[in-house]
Amino acid sequence: MAQALRSDPVGLIIREKEPTNLETPFDQVDSFLTPTELFYIRNHFHAPALELATYQLRIDGAVTNPFSLSYEQLRAMPSETRVATLECAGNSRVFLIPQAAGVQWELGAVGNAEWTGVPLGALLERAGLEEDACEIVLEGADRGTPKEPPVPRGPISYARSLPRHKALQREVLIAYQMNGRDLPLDHGYPVRAVVPGHYGMASVKWLTHVHVVREPFRGYWQTSDYGYWDELDGNPVRRALGEVQLKSEIARPRVYERIAPDQAYRVSGAAWAGETDVTEVAVSTDGGQTWTAAEFLDPVRRHAWRRWTFDWRTPAEPGRYTLLSRAKAANGSVQPDQHEPQYGSYVVHHALPIEVFIDDRTGASV
Repeated sequence: MAQALRSDPVGLIIREKEPTNLETPFDQVDSFLTPTELFYIRNHFHAPALELATYQLRIDGAVTNPFSLSYEQLRAMPSETRVATLECAGNSRVFLIPQAAGVQWELGAVGNAEWTGVPLGALLERAGLEEDACEIVLEGADRGTPKEPPVPRGPISYARSLPRHKALQREVLIAYQMNGRDLPLDHGYPVRAVVPGHYGMASVKWLTHVHVVREPFRGYWQTSDYGYWDELDGNPVRRALGEVQLKSEIARPRVYERIAPDQAYRVSGAAWAGETDVTEVAVSTDGGQTWTAAEFLDPVRRHAWRRWTFDWRTPAEPGRYTLLSRAKAANGSVQPDQHEPQYGSYVVHHALPIEVFIDDRTGASV
C-alpha cells in the first residue's frame, strides 16, 4: 500500500499553519464534486502518521462481541460509495459582528466529495449492540491539548459521539477513499468516519476506536467545544452540535469584487442542508429589498449540495451593492436573516452579505 499523501497547500487559503487549517477558495467552486486538492482541511492537532501494517480499528463497549479489524480486513468488507457535503461548524465565522474567536473561515470551510467505505451500522451489527446502548463514540488518533478554555488537565484525543439512531443509518461510513482514491493524510488517512447531514466535527479523522456507551458522552469536543446553549424547563442546558442547518452561499461574485456597470454577470453559489432537501434559492442584489429565484444546476440528492446560478444585469450606476442568497427546504425551513446567538461562533447559516463595487473603470467581468 502506498503511503499517505500530504495535502499540497497550493490553491488553498491558509487560515492557520499550526495545526493545519486550510480553506477552499469558494469562488473557484465550479464542479459538483470538490477536487480533493481544493477540499478544506480542519485539524485540531498535528496529523498522526498511522502505519497500515499495524493499523487496528477497535469496536467495543456496550456490545456483545467486541472485535478489532486491520486495514486489509476493513477493505475486504462490502463497501458503499456516497456523495456528501461536509461543512465545518465554524464556516463563515468571519461574518460575525463583533469578531468571534476561532479560525476565521470565510465561505470555503465546506466541500462536496464522494466517499467510499463500510457502513458503520454493519460494524455495529457485527458487534451486537446491547439494549441500553445509547451513543457511539468515535475516537481518532490525533491527540493534544486544546487551546480554548476550559482546558483539560492533560492531552486528550479527538472524540465525538453519535446518537444510536444516526450511527445505524446506512449513509454513515467508515471511509478509506475520497473521490475514488485513498484518503490523503490531512483528510484522515487511512480511515475516517463520514457522517452525512452532520457538521464536519462528527466525521472523525484517523479513526482508531469505536466505543459504544450506555449514557450520553460528555467529552470535551461534545460539550466544552462544538456545543451550544439550549433551554430546558426555563434553565440553560449545554447540547452538542449535530445536524447541519439550511444554508446557501454566493461563490461569485467574490467579496469586494469590482464589476463593470450595465453588464451581464452570472451570480453563482451552492446550497445545502442536513436531513432535508434544498428546494429553492432566491437571490437579492439590493441588500434584501427584492428577491428573485435562482436556477439549480444539480438535482436533489440527500446530503449533497446543490449548485445554483442567477443571471444579473449589473446596475448602470456605479457604487457599492450588497448581494444575498436565501434557501428554502422541503421541511419548510427558511434560511434566517440574522445569526442565531445561542450558537455562539458556530452555525453561521444566515443570509451572508456579499458586498461588491460597480465600477465603470473596470472591464467586464462575466
